[in-house]
Amino acid sequence: MSDQTQVSVEPNSQGNANLIYILYLVAIVVGITGIVGVVMAYLAKDEARDNPVLLSHYNNQINIFWKYLLYILVGLVLSVVFIGFLVILAALVWFIIRNVKGMQALSRGQAIENPGSWGI
Repeated sequence: MSDQTQVSVEPNSQGNANLIYILYLVAIVVGITGIVGVVMAYLAKDEARDNPVLLSHYNNQINIFWKYLLYILVGLVLSVVFIGFLVILAALVWFIIRNVKGMQALSRGQAIENPGSWGI
């Protein structure tokens, strides 16, 4: 990993970002929590302007939501030719990994290096 600056994160703010990651993971079973999470991330993003660590996490969470939705939609379209199920499975694995990595970085107080990344 590259040099990542650690900035103190207020406990309440860190808890909010962590809650959004948890809501995303719960969304695998209860889909509506993902929508709640992305709304929370958009609302909290404005308040985190002064904290680059939290801002990177909120940007990461917003990107995770929209990219996962896109991957699932592509998988659903491709399920007509049966390859879509593999795309959906890959999207699910990608979604879980991105959320867990985000939670780990948040617990260490580190920013997400490239929140707009399409990869893991």
